[in-house]
Amino acid sequence: MDHLTKEDFKEKIFDFEKDKEWSYKGNKPCIIDFYADWCAPCKMVSPILEDLKEEFKDEINIYKVDTESQHELAQVFGIMSIPSILFIPKNGKPQMAQGAIPKNSFYKAIKDVFSIEKKS
Repeated sequence: MDHLTKEDFKEKIFDFEKDKEWSYKGNKPCIIDFYADWCAPCKMVSPILEDLKEEFKDEINIYKVDTESQHELAQVFGIMSIPSILFIPKNGKPQMAQGAIPKNSFYKAIKDVFSIEKKS
């Protein structure tokens, strides 16, 4: 799982220091998990994201942001509770989900936000 620092984020996702209007830099949709190592619900989400990363490896990028070491990124997105999951489509605005959402909710969001169907 790729962990994003502020510099990685500005390069791969969005340069929030330079650009005021949202403009996603990625070449495929992505999911970003804002988490902390001490957070029990975050630990429940982690294996689900590992599975999704494998299942959708050619269609979606999945990243993690450690809110403990990346305070500024957490602030930019107004992260107040973790886990917070950011779904970023190739075009359009990102959508945030909060809490330890189950796998079927990830599938629904991937379908609704990214228009990508679960593999059978």
